[in-house]
Amino acid sequence: MKTLILHIALLCIPVFLSSLGHAQGIKGKVLDAENQKGIELAEVFVLNSNKKAITNEAGSFELALPSGEYRIAAFYLGRQSEIREIVVNGDWLDLEFKLVPISETLQEVKALGKKEEIFNVSRLNAVEGTLIYEAKKNEVISIDQINGNLATNNARQVFAKVPGLNIWESDGGGLQLGIGGRGLNPNRTSNFNTRQNGYDISADPLGYPESYYTPPVEALSRIEVVRGAASLQYGTQFGGMINFLFKKAPEGDPFQFHTRNTVGSYGLFSSYNSLAGNTEKMDYFVYYQRKQGNGFRENESFEANTLFADVNFDIGDKLYLCFEFTHMDYLAQQAGGLTDPLFEQDPTQSVRERNWFAIQWNIPAVVLDYRISNRTKLNWKTFGLIGSRRALGNLDRVTQADSPEQERNLLWDDYENFGSELRILHRYDLFGQIQALAGGIRYFKGNTQQRQGLGPAGYEPDFRFLNPNNLEDLSYRYPSENVALFAENIFNINSRLSITPGLRWEYISTNSDGKYRETVEDLAGNVMFDTTVFESRNLDRSFMLAGLGISYKTIRELELYGNISMNYRGINFNDFRVNNGSLSVDPNLEDEKGYNIDFGFRGKHADFLNFDWSIFYLAYNNRLGAISDYDQFNRVFHYRTNVGSASIAGIESYTEMNWSQWLLSNPIHQFSTFLNAAFIRGRYGENNQENAIAGNKVELVPDLNIKTGINYDWKNFSSTLQFTYLSEQYTDATNALRTASGVDGIIPAFHVLDLSAKYKYKFAQLEAGVNNLTNNYYFTRRAVGYPGPGIIPSPGRNFYITLDLKF
Repeated sequence: MKTLILHIALLCIPVFLSSLGHAQGIKGKVLDAENQKGIELAEVFVLNSNKKAITNEAGSFELALPSGEYRIAAFYLGRQSEIREIVVNGDWLDLEFKLVPISETLQEVKALGKKEEIFNVSRLNAVEGTLIYEAKKNEVISIDQINGNLATNNARQVFAKVPGLNIWESDGGGLQLGIGGRGLNPNRTSNFNTRQNGYDISADPLGYPESYYTPPVEALSRIEVVRGAASLQYGTQFGGMINFLFKKAPEGDPFQFHTRNTVGSYGLFSSYNSLAGNTEKMDYFVYYQRKQGNGFRENESFEANTLFADVNFDIGDKLYLCFEFTHMDYLAQQAGGLTDPLFEQDPTQSVRERNWFAIQWNIPAVVLDYRISNRTKLNWKTFGLIGSRRALGNLDRVTQADSPEQERNLLWDDYENFGSELRILHRYDLFGQIQALAGGIRYFKGNTQQRQGLGPAGYEPDFRFLNPNNLEDLSYRYPSENVALFAENIFNINSRLSITPGLRWEYISTNSDGKYRETVEDLAGNVMFDTTVFESRNLDRSFMLAGLGISYKTIRELELYGNISMNYRGINFNDFRVNNGSLSVDPNLEDEKGYNIDFGFRGKHADFLNFDWSIFYLAYNNRLGAISDYDQFNRVFHYRTNVGSASIAGIESYTEMNWSQWLLSNPIHQFSTFLNAAFIRGRYGENNQENAIAGNKVELVPDLNIKTGINYDWKNFSSTLQFTYLSEQYTDATNALRTASGVDGIIPAFHVLDLSAKYKYKFAQLEAGVNNLTNNYYFTRRAVGYPGPGIIPSPGRNFYITLDLKF
């Protein structure tokens, strides 16, 4: 803790020294050309830079700049932007901009060119499109500025500067993203609302919110992360929202070809290829990625194909129409889990040779943007999912032998979903200030069929039921329906202070209809009980969520923000029923409820400091958790139930300092450091349904979660050395140290060191790196079912090299 305080204090010193040192720059006013009155909240910035100022109530601004030549732009929504070329040399230069109203604009900022960011993490504007982000804790990750293994979607490097994330490393190819935070289970990112280009990509956002598909990072321009307050605009999830945004066609270029080819350890090969182009009324972006590898352990391999295409049309001056389609398929052999003694003996070993996993994912989408007027815009997204997941293998405990003559267990899910979201944003004047109201409606209908029974013996990935008309385990249909209405309003009290209340009304219907077979065997494998149970459930509920945000901005782009938002997690169909020898589910599960509170201080100062320091509190009632229990034959199993209420609180901080920008004028060498540190405490309340867990630590909450690193850039060369450390964490509510099955127990503290670099020359870029430089043996998860059950070891030292060409 002392080290962190000292680090933050040292980084604060330049802010105050810099404030005293500037004695030159530009100042002046931005006026309405028609009435000659000052325009509040207009932006004045240096083109191709992140230096900018915001005008006050009188339209006045002040921007400190070192000596030099600049192109300065003044911008305000609904008015013609104005650009000036100026020279700063030892004194303040007075400027006056007069902005002329224009009839229609679709993308005003585009005309000013792209502003380069010094840091690869920034924050969302108060209003983006038809969405409101004022006072919400959020991060925007710029992919192009990341040094890391993008071919494998290395989440440890991609999300390195997002505080508090707990990342599961489940496969060597980055096929599935597993991130959580604040004690939320990272399994397939199920506690976040996961989207791409603004629409859902999970199996069923409320009925089964697990993400089997992760967009390739190589195809992305940025990733948006909004914490728990996202429940008001995106969904009810406790974690918030993650939105993957794909690249767009380059401006003014009718044809561009981009290829990235990566080879690495354990047989890794990845080839990413894209075509993109832009004309006056249409642009397109298409990519295909092929990825394969053998994995770090025995009996581990994967091959994956991903295809995405979008075509966009500008229809007149007001209408923008986009058609998108995503396809992904992969086949993975899974090495299975290990017990603690097996992991300690050799983490690369595997006791399962016959486990396979296959995914098919197809997502069509249509997006419409319509500018009703200068102050009112509409966005309509309609999307669907046709997909399946198939899991074949032995789900029994690791300690039980797996004979090739024995039939394997086969789980097969089919998903058919439809969703549509209509959003509108309107700006209006009130009390002399510009206000913003955003609202919308969402409809979603899902249909999932789940089957489980015996599959073929042997070793091959043969996904066939032996008795499709009389399954040995279960056969269910899970229809779901969701209707939501939501609204938020930014009330700007003055140019610095705003209050943003919001409401969301939800109707959720999750249903099940089917049958399961219940069989009990004794320790010798003799069947003691065998019956088929028919079951039908209907869960309809409606409720209201509310939230409130407050933001205070200083004149130097610094912000104090606070937010409280309610959250809700409905039990999903995978909670209802699963036949798994290591897992038992409480049939009387209830929905989870709670709220997130964030309070923080964030911003940038000049070109050398970027930070976000915050505290949070998460109240979690009716929390679903796992406890260890015994059956009638004294066998340990994993029991999933509502264990009670939990409180999770902590500090999440991100600080990045560009020392070269602070110490030198126009430096050739860029040297920066970053520190992402989270200190979190989670405890179960004293009044819980399970008395054995009262006062226990909440599972999946490491007390200390740190990612820190050094960046060095010189001309076209850049490199990053990153260090990751997580303290120990429990995996079940009883705080078991270890169990014979390996399913429950502590995840010991671990640290990882990654080194990455790249060099760019004209149209070519060469990237290389070493992940887990010190070859530590560690693990981040204990799996209950696939790909386990048991400990899933993380990869040892591995190398990669990438050739990137763009024509």
